[in-house]
Amino acid sequence: MSKEYMAIFNLDEDESDIKALTAKRTIASIPIGSRFRVIDFMLSNVVNAGVTNVGIFTETNSRSLVDHVGDGKPWDLNRKNDGLFLFTHKLLDIANFESKMLQNNMEYLFRSRSEYVILTSSYFVCNLDVRDVMKSHEASGADVTVVYTHTDTADREFMNCFTLEVDTMHMNVTGVGKNIGFIPKADICMEFFILRKSLLINLIQENARNRRYNDFYELLFGKLSSLNFNAYKFDGYVACINSKSSYFKANMDMLSMEVSNELFRSQRPVYTKIKDEPPTIYVDGCEVSNSLVADGNIIRGTVKNSIIGRFVAVEEGAVVENSIILQNVRIASGAHLYGAIIDKNVQISENTEYKGDEYFPTVVEKRNMYLP
Repeated sequence: MSKEYMAIFNLDEDESDIKALTAKRTIASIPIGSRFRVIDFMLSNVVNAGVTNVGIFTETNSRSLVDHVGDGKPWDLNRKNDGLFLFTHKLLDIANFESKMLQNNMEYLFRSRSEYVILTSSYFVCNLDVRDVMKSHEASGADVTVVYTHTDTADREFMNCFTLEVDTMHMNVTGVGKNIGFIPKADICMEFFILRKSLLINLIQENARNRRYNDFYELLFGKLSSLNFNAYKFDGYVACINSKSSYFKANMDMLSMEVSNELFRSQRPVYTKIKDEPPTIYVDGCEVSNSLVADGNIIRGTVKNSIIGRFVAVEEGAVVENSIILQNVRIASGAHLYGAIIDKNVQISENTEYKGDEYFPTVVEKRNMYLP
C-alpha cells in the first residue's frame, strides 16, 4: 500500500512569531529535544509508514536544512529509485511563492508512479501512525483526508493554526477557520492531508489559471463545498512549533516521561542525522537533574529541567534552569539562565543573568562563529 504514496513537505510556514530562531534557518531545521530537528518528527512519521518518495519544498534560508537532511540516508531515502528530493526556490513574487512552487515543479508529480499524495508541513511535532491515516482515507472513499487534534487550551496554544468544524457523526469537515485564541476548545488542523495525485494536479492547474489562492492549504479548504473531506482525529501528543513560546513548551514537554515515551519509545522511531561525538563529561561537583543532554558537552556547573545541545560548556558556578541551550555555547562561571533559549555559537559572559518564562522566554540569537 505505501508504495502507492508519495509525500510533499510544504515549508512555507508561518514564521512571524518565531523570527528570533529563523533568521538564518527554516522552522524545519530548528534544533529540538537536544539532538533532533523539528522536521525529524513528521519526516520519520512518513518514512515509518513505508513512503519512499519524499519531496521537500522550501523557500530561503535552507542551508541548515540541506546540511541536515543531506541525501536522506538517516531516513533510508538515499535510493536509486524514488528517495529524497529537495526543491529550493527564491522567487521574486513572494506573495505567490507557494502556488508557484508547486506549478514550477509539476514534472516531479508527473514522473512519480504514486497514486496518492501526502501533503504536510514540518512544524507539527508528534508520533503519528500514518499507515492508519492511509487506511482511513482509502476506507472513507473521500476526496481528501485531513488529520486534526482536539485541544482544551486553544486560548494559549496552536495560535494562528487552522481550526476545523467536524461532523463527528460522519467524520466530515464542514467548516474551517483560524485560531486567534478567543476560546479554549478547538479542533486543530495538523496540516496533514491525503488526496489522489490526479486531484492535486487538477487543483494546481486550476489555480494556475485563475490565481485565486496563494496558500495551497487555503486552496484545498476553498474546495470544502465541492469535495468530500474525511476527518481523522489524532489523540496523541501534538505541538506546533510556530512561536517562541510553543518551541519552549515543546522542549519542556519532552522532559515529561509520558511525552518522552510517546515520542521516542514507540514502535515508530524518530530518525535524525547521526553525529558521532564523544560522550558528555560530567565533572565532579556538577549537578544535573531532569534534563536532556546531548553528546560532546562538558558540565561543571548546575543544570536543572533543561535541554542541552551538543558542544556546550557549563562552567563551574554557572546555573542553567528551565532553559534550552543549542549547539556550541559556552556559559561562563557565575552566569544564571532561567526561562532562556540560547541559540548556537553564543558565549554567555561571567555573572550574566537572563530570565524569562514559558510564555515569554528570553532568546539570545544565533551568532556567526567565524565573525568577531
